Amino acid sequence: MNYKMMARLNGYILLIEAVFMMPALLISVYYRENGAIRAFLMTIAVVLAAAGILMLGSKGAKRGFYAREGLVCTGIAWIIMSLLGCLPFYISGEIPKYVDGFFEVVSGFTTTGASIVPNVEVLSKGILYWRSFTHWVGGMGVLVFLLAIVPATGRVNGFTLHILRAESPGPSVGKIVPKMRQTAMILYLMYIALTILDICFLLFGGMPLFEAVCHAFGTAGTGGFGVKADSFTSYSPYLQNVTTVFMLLFGVNFSCYYLLLIRDFLGVIMDEELRLYLGVVFGSAILIACNIRGMYTTLEETLRHAFFQVASIVTTTGYATADFDQWPSFSKTIILALMVVGACAGSTGGGLKCARVLLLIKGLHRNIRTVLHPREIKVIRVNKRVVDEKVLANTNAYLTAYVIIIVLSMLLISLDGFTTETNFSAILCTFNNIGPGLGQVGPTCNFADYSSFSKIVLSFDMLAGRLEIFPILTLFSKATWKKM
Repeated sequence: MNYKMMARLNGYILLIEAVFMMPALLISVYYRENGAIRAFLMTIAVVLAAAGILMLGSKGAKRGFYAREGLVCTGIAWIIMSLLGCLPFYISGEIPKYVDGFFEVVSGFTTTGASIVPNVEVLSKGILYWRSFTHWVGGMGVLVFLLAIVPATGRVNGFTLHILRAESPGPSVGKIVPKMRQTAMILYLMYIALTILDICFLLFGGMPLFEAVCHAFGTAGTGGFGVKADSFTSYSPYLQNVTTVFMLLFGVNFSCYYLLLIRDFLGVIMDEELRLYLGVVFGSAILIACNIRGMYTTLEETLRHAFFQVASIVTTTGYATADFDQWPSFSKTIILALMVVGACAGSTGGGLKCARVLLLIKGLHRNIRTVLHPREIKVIRVNKRVVDEKVLANTNAYLTAYVIIIVLSMLLISLDGFTTETNFSAILCTFNNIGPGLGQVGPTCNFADYSSFSKIVLSFDMLAGRLEIFPILTLFSKATWKKM
């Protein structure tokens, strides 16, 4: 295990985190929020000190960096970022308990959007900005950002693919272009461009600049932290529709946008995962609209709420324009199913991912054919390409771990005495990085009433879900720490 290289990378990441806190500090200075100013100054000092210790301790680090180090480094990095990133909440006193602050910032970095804050409107502007910005940097990934800015040569050379695979969502991760640094740069440039475009559309609809930036961060990262207690309910239909469109756009595999840039339009049209994703969105929205038609006065309002909530849940964003916990059971069941399905691989969305669902469906079909025709040899193809059997095996292993973690987590948080509906949806919406669930964690409620122990369990679920389970699980494996 190359501990020195891992320490060096985590030092770089903490430096980036300290830099990312500067705009929040400046916003607090502008609004003269003394408590937030003190909190950010102290936190930046602590983060820089920790980064300095890691950098000094990693002098002479060797370049060798393999898959094991990539998984472990990614898992540790996200935990350290969260342990320190929650300090502004705690030091400012705006979230008095450290565990609550940790839960909030983990929810931010993992783009979950589950909150323990009863009324976000009482938070200072600097804290609100930092809370929303954690979505944006967590959406594409801080380690991917590191890949984009670190020089292609030097002591950190050789770790790039392992880091990208460990942090990026999907059953398989590859390069858009031959060089990994260029791939990371392309991903972030597209991400920034779409975020700026979203801000422009929100400003055109009359949303104030601060709110537009915070909501664009939440939409881009598919996170869901807002600046109003009612999420998107009080905003105009135009702003709700714009956010629906951008939520869906950020739920698409970013490789599709690269194909559009190089004018491979046929490749986008024929992408099987994209077609499944759009089919799930439109099919679910139409079914829900038919089911809730009597609850709203006009067809436009019905469709607007149906499409907004479907887009919000399937992309795991978590914004709300209506209390879908009051919808009929049929609609709520669809919402629970969408929590599991999630967005496309290679997007900023969470969930199981449409790519895995596609592979599981094709794998099931192949198994049925194998039972009927034992001698037939059939490969699985996606987008006319043969899927490696290792990818299929990893998908099945992921599903197994997915189910086991959900069951164990539900058993643990059930000690708090909430209803089964509340606990089940709480696990689904944290593990799949969605935000609001049903029952006592519905769109009009929050997670504040859970015990500190349950909040730690749910924080683990958020981290495991965002990092595709294995980078977190490897930290608890004896094999990880054995000398090879």
